[in-house]
Amino acid sequence: MNKITEKQLLTDKIVEAIQDTKGEDIMIFDLSTIENSVAQTFIICTGNSNTQVSAISGNIQKKVRNDLHDRPWHVEGTENSLWVLLDYVSVVVHVFQRETRAYYDIEELWGDAKITKIENQL
Repeated sequence: MNKITEKQLLTDKIVEAIQDTKGEDIMIFDLSTIENSVAQTFIICTGNSNTQVSAISGNIQKKVRNDLHDRPWHVEGTENSLWVLLDYVSVVVHVFQRETRAYYDIEELWGDAKITKIENQL
């Protein structure tokens, strides 16, 4: 399997896991054309509480591990679940609580990326 297909499978699986746990405001940032970016893809989403942020990040890890046999290279933020970062090297996931996401506003930092917004499922 080539890298593009692998990255797309990983991205799709992460989005599916976020949606399963009712994550909101899902955005996919394609950083592949941006020089010196830390990853090829960022996925950002919002949870409404520490519990939900924790559930979203846990579900992402479980689904990716079970379905794609991959684990994050690095995980940060699980102590307080205000902002959990899951680093799968080519894809980095940011799971925020709403206020924390608004405060850091990392969407602005990567404003020149190609951005795909995923509609919330009802």
